[in-house]
Amino acid sequence: MEFRLSLVLFLVSLPAILAQDFGKTNNVENVKVVVNGILAVARVDNNFVCATIDWWNHEKCDYGQCPWGNASALNLNLSHPLLAKSIQAFNQLRIRIGGSLEDQLLYDVGNLKYPCHPFRKMKGGLFGFSRGCLTMSRWDELNQFFSKTRSIVTFSLNALLGRHHKGGGVWVGDWDSSNAYDFIKYTVSKRYQIDSWEFGNELSGSGVEASVGAGQYGRDLIKLKRIINHLYNESVAKPALMAPGGFFDQSWFARLLQVSGSGTVDIISQHLYNLGAGVDPMLVKKILDPHYLDRAYGSFHDLEQTVKKNGPWASIWVGESGGAYNSGGRNVSDTYVNSFWYLDQLGMSAKYNTRVYCRQSLVGGNYGLLNRTSFVPNPDYYSALLWHRLMGRGVLSADNNGSADLRTYAHCTRGRAGITLLLINLSNETNFIVNIENVLDTDLGAQARNVSKESNFKRSLKRTVSWVGRKALDEAIYREEYHLTPKDGDVKSKTMVHNGAPLEITKDGNIPELEPSRVDMKAPLRISPLSIKFVVLPFFDAQACL
Repeated sequence: MEFRLSLVLFLVSLPAILAQDFGKTNNVENVKVVVNGILAVARVDNNFVCATIDWWNHEKCDYGQCPWGNASALNLNLSHPLLAKSIQAFNQLRIRIGGSLEDQLLYDVGNLKYPCHPFRKMKGGLFGFSRGCLTMSRWDELNQFFSKTRSIVTFSLNALLGRHHKGGGVWVGDWDSSNAYDFIKYTVSKRYQIDSWEFGNELSGSGVEASVGAGQYGRDLIKLKRIINHLYNESVAKPALMAPGGFFDQSWFARLLQVSGSGTVDIISQHLYNLGAGVDPMLVKKILDPHYLDRAYGSFHDLEQTVKKNGPWASIWVGESGGAYNSGGRNVSDTYVNSFWYLDQLGMSAKYNTRVYCRQSLVGGNYGLLNRTSFVPNPDYYSALLWHRLMGRGVLSADNNGSADLRTYAHCTRGRAGITLLLINLSNETNFIVNIENVLDTDLGAQARNVSKESNFKRSLKRTVSWVGRKALDEAIYREEYHLTPKDGDVKSKTMVHNGAPLEITKDGNIPELEPSRVDMKAPLRISPLSIKFVVLPFFDAQACL
């Protein structure tokens, strides 16, 4: 009885408390978020978060700036301690090595017919560059680094070798597999762990600078699959085959799957740069516009349906996505505001069975997760790290009845019971007070009929505790919150603030700890303007997460 009286008094006084807290600041909107934990709407890979290492060198320039420096896979400083620590913090980060120049990359092994030299600026070359070459000594160094950091590696192969340029960006002819064969053979002989081999970069549909027909591409994939099966014949684990690493074109992707046939392609990968050009002065406005962000839903939905119809054996990845293309937006892609786009797209893509999402890039360009010279993490690094640590494989429906400015995503919590809710507030003036409900107690017909016979007090009490697994109400129950805001309130700050403390490298050169705030469940759940919050609910009753 004492507890019931306390609960009633708390509920009665709640409006006054909230008015006292927010009355002097911004708008306040009460929102209901209904989470369906009965059945997962999708499932992602255990290592959903992925980052890319590209081949671009210091000569890659866009809009009068050259933001790549020594970030290429050919010369990245693998001995820098902060680079290794930033990867190790994930306890296995998935890394894709690939990018625009990969279809001009040769491997210095076997009977290579061409001279081996780095990429160089060249008039008339694809993307304005010559062919480049990966030496096996550098490949050894990369694999030693990947082994040290326990990275999960995808390597994207040159898919243009042997073809000839027909004109208009179209390339024809059979793929010359000899150099790739020798490279994969060397990799197998050294027992380097490759999780997947990808074939080509942005050659699908009309392509970017170059394109290959879907029928030809499919036949070449059959050839590559045979090579992988042959060279890994005695291996315990066989790498997956991924393609095409390009922008989605429905008819082209469907044809590729039809020609290559069942079981050839294990992973269908698409690229996505939905924010447009990095030089666009409207980038920040686009990132904070929920209706603009929603446009990406079409790509995820349409690819999912295409794969279901034409290649249900294949899983789906975003093989590369940097938001804004041409190296990203200067002083935007490496700042706090970019996390609104990034986390929103992680949540959105997961709902459409995207198993892995590779961010362009780990280092390099304006969109690197790490600064290209110091390797100090940019804000999106911490967003990626929190997602990786908190958001598990099961994707749950999380619908809200509030403004479009509030984005809500829910997953089973990684590695433990309960769920994690991601709240993204795109509004610059509205505080949202979030009330969480469990669909178990709101939408099940039988339960709804039973509830109608209960007393008003019992119904209220049941709603209050439904989502915490019906633990005894007199027990102390807490949630965990990770609240992300920009330093000094500047959304273009390059320093992210976590639970009130700036995220900076520690004095001993380590990635800072990301400890949550433990909040009594009876306290209102708030999300302030232009902020992001991960909320771990360890006692949420979610059957899909058992």
